[in-house]
Amino acid sequence: MDMRSILMGLAFALMWSSAFTSARIIVADASPLFSLAMRFLVSGVIGVAIARMMGQSWRLTKKQWYATILFGICQNALYLGLNFYAMQTIEASLASIVASTMPLLVALATWLIFREKLAPMGIVGLVAGIVGVSIIMGSRISQGVDIHGVMLCGIAVLALTFATLAVRGATSGGNFMMIVGLQMLVGSAILLVATALFETVHVNLTLPLVLAFTYTTLFPGILATLIWFMLLDRIGPTRAATFHFLNPVFGVAVAAVLLGESLGPQDVLGVVIVTVGILAVQLSRQSKVKKPPIN
Repeated sequence: MDMRSILMGLAFALMWSSAFTSARIIVADASPLFSLAMRFLVSGVIGVAIARMMGQSWRLTKKQWYATILFGICQNALYLGLNFYAMQTIEASLASIVASTMPLLVALATWLIFREKLAPMGIVGLVAGIVGVSIIMGSRISQGVDIHGVMLCGIAVLALTFATLAVRGATSGGNFMMIVGLQMLVGSAILLVATALFETVHVNLTLPLVLAFTYTTLFPGILATLIWFMLLDRIGPTRAATFHFLNPVFGVAVAAVLLGESLGPQDVLGVVIVTVGILAVQLSRQSKVKKPPIN
């Protein structure tokens, strides 16, 4: 993995993790589903416009359309929609920790469902991830965390896991910015329908809301997603997924700095264990795909 790929992975992990903090700020002053729909509408229009200026076409391949629609539904509408809704009652740090288990769930599914072999280090990583999350959940439940909000985050990460497994290899072939923009518009359309059905729209226009909305639209919304697709094409999904091990660390760090969310000793221990578990799983999967040396 070259230095450019490493920098791309670090930038993606930081921006992706920071989105939970900006979301927490947004939902304090605006309806979660409506604000997320507006974010995707703005991001999508900007993304498609940039793609057209780059000469990209919206005549995607069948596999790319499949990936675009599925990610628009599972990642944007379900994963982020449920997380936005949940963060009305739970902290951004907790939501980011639950979301960071996605690589563990992907590895578990490929092992149990697709019967892909998992190295001993990967099995140890899965066990470590479960133990780490259990420690964090035990600590938060004892402090009276909103179980309904945690359950929504759990359903959200399952939706993203499903999408990740379902579109393996479907995003290759270029037109990355166009795919990013179109999947945002798919998510926006679904969330606008959900807003009309389930939400009474309210917006309290404050400076924190404007800044958080602008940041999450441009950086986690457009730039991080574009970097992720480019990284997938550059080094493949297995190596790219290694950077997810940074998400729990970055997520709780950003929330602590910007929101003042406190972490107890059990939280810190759980985050460290989850991080090590994710890294172990990804390294075991990465070593499995290495080609044997030619004699």
